[in-house]
Amino acid sequence: MKSNPLVVTVIAKQFNGAGNVLLTLANRSGQPLPAFTPGAHIDVIIPGCGKRQYSLCSAPADHYEICVRLDECSTGGSRWLHQQLTTGDKLEISAPRNHFPLPHASRTLLFAAGIGLTPLLVMAEALAARQADFTLHLYLKHADQLAFSQRLCNLGACVVIHYSSEGDSLRQRVPDDLTQPDNAALVFCGPAGFMHHLQQLALQHGWDEAQLHSERFQSTSPLMAGDAFEVQLASSGARFAVGEQQTIAEVLEEAGIEIELSCEQGMCGACITGVLAGEPDHRDDVLSQQERAANDCIVLCCSRARSPLLVLDL
Repeated sequence: MKSNPLVVTVIAKQFNGAGNVLLTLANRSGQPLPAFTPGAHIDVIIPGCGKRQYSLCSAPADHYEICVRLDECSTGGSRWLHQQLTTGDKLEISAPRNHFPLPHASRTLLFAAGIGLTPLLVMAEALAARQADFTLHLYLKHADQLAFSQRLCNLGACVVIHYSSEGDSLRQRVPDDLTQPDNAALVFCGPAGFMHHLQQLALQHGWDEAQLHSERFQSTSPLMAGDAFEVQLASSGARFAVGEQQTIAEVLEEAGIEIELSCEQGMCGACITGVLAGEPDHRDDVLSQQERAANDCIVLCCSRARSPLLVLDL
């Protein structure tokens, strides 16, 4: 079911490293905003652009913070937030969702590049609060790109900052702890090239896929067509045909079935739905390998079916 948006006020807007703007949001009603856990994100509804997803980077408080980088290839969302939004303006946002939770491990390595720091900073602070064993590696091109400098400073020696302009990129030097996968979790976020290279390095050094946890900014799975199939709603028994060029989400929406949609690229997890029978053909970037293997849920906006029929928990 679709949920009603939250209405918030922009109570602060400030630059936070070259090319980034930090927005502080408070509930317009004066009530506390819903609680969230490290790794959570919200949808921001941007006039004329639709929904965009941003990680929550605030410590637990009565307000939310998001840090937005001005995208050179912006389709309008980041440009509007940078250039048109002002303090005191109203925004509509979703409640937080978290499909990038902090994993449980005896040792945690956090690798961030650029604005990929936003979810990992909150994770690092949560780990520090419970005196856990962790290291946060942050990769930037130049020092002027550094965001959240005071919060990073507060984390002390657990933070290692790498500047590629000084010859310290992931392609030039592999940190020693990345070669030591035993009893550790590797959590990473950043641009696609950084993410791919880090994943390949980890696998080369003996990390298991189950130890890797990531969040992507762009889908790696093209929304490809496939064979036609049917979906059935468990609550009513109604069946709907999904054509070769259609998505499950499109078919259900056309039939007047309300479902939660956001990115529509298989990245945000808004439309994850239970599967009671049938075999999904997973084409998303949000479910873990374990969740895919269980075959008991599906991302409606992009995934399809390997079986002739899927029975959905709707």
